[in-house]
Amino acid sequence: MAIFRLGHVEVRTPDLELCAAYYTEVLGLREVAREDGKVYLKGWDEQDHHSVVLAASNRYGIDHVAFKTEEVDDLEVYERDLERYGCTVERIPAGTRLAMGEAIRFDSPTGHTMEIYAKKQKVGNGLPLFNPPPMPMDLVGIAPPRIDHCLLTTENVPDAARFMSEVLGFRLTEQMVSNEGHQLIVFFERSRQPHDVAFTRGANGGLHHFAFWLDSWAEVGRAADTLRLNGIDIDIGPTRHGITRGHTIYFFDPVGNRNEVFTGGYKTDTDWETITWTEDQLGKALFYYENRVVDSFVSIYT
Repeated sequence: MAIFRLGHVEVRTPDLELCAAYYTEVLGLREVAREDGKVYLKGWDEQDHHSVVLAASNRYGIDHVAFKTEEVDDLEVYERDLERYGCTVERIPAGTRLAMGEAIRFDSPTGHTMEIYAKKQKVGNGLPLFNPPPMPMDLVGIAPPRIDHCLLTTENVPDAARFMSEVLGFRLTEQMVSNEGHQLIVFFERSRQPHDVAFTRGANGGLHHFAFWLDSWAEVGRAADTLRLNGIDIDIGPTRHGITRGHTIYFFDPVGNRNEVFTGGYKTDTDWETITWTEDQLGKALFYYENRVVDSFVSIYT
């Protein structure tokens, strides 16, 4: 039984058309479908139907985050463990939502709605399965191949860490601790990359950012060019993290949800030993080159 990656995020937007244009023309995701006030998007190299859902709403922020597990039978085990932990769990039958199989939906101690599912319609990446070229010829914008991770906010980071490790089975790759030894930021993975999901201090249920993978540092630089050519202000970067070692740019979608493009980092093994950073190294941990804390990065979330 195992969650093995981040499946999708659903984010709210008060301007669905504007955000759909931004995510397809600037960020360069593929639009797969529209239904009932929602737009379904994917990175070009993702096989599953969607990894981002834009939902029309009178506010912005995260609606839910979903993780993919290996087998449908895993849902029953997760449901039992979540209920033992005190979570309220709802079964969502297959076919209830576009392209989705059976899932469980639950409220986490961090204030976020989360889902676990095993099946999602496969639509492919547009390339043949025999003798394919390395990429499609019709990519636009930044064109990330896939979603990578998300950073969520919670009032109690240690509680989030216990829940993610003890109930959902994630591995703690890195953490930042206070001078008193309390966890301030925690990074978790199931896909053997630096992180699939992370938590930092803030209001329960908040979204700091969701991120997309790029294949190289050169692609991150090209993403910066694409953003500026389209009049998108860059929040931070291009730069490098100390935590996760990744190269990065942060920027906002038209309604205020923060995005990131990310590359680099490392591969983790099942016996990975957690890396710990101390609070006095916060600047270097966040932005290794600048070695300083950027106020907007630690204060703005949705």
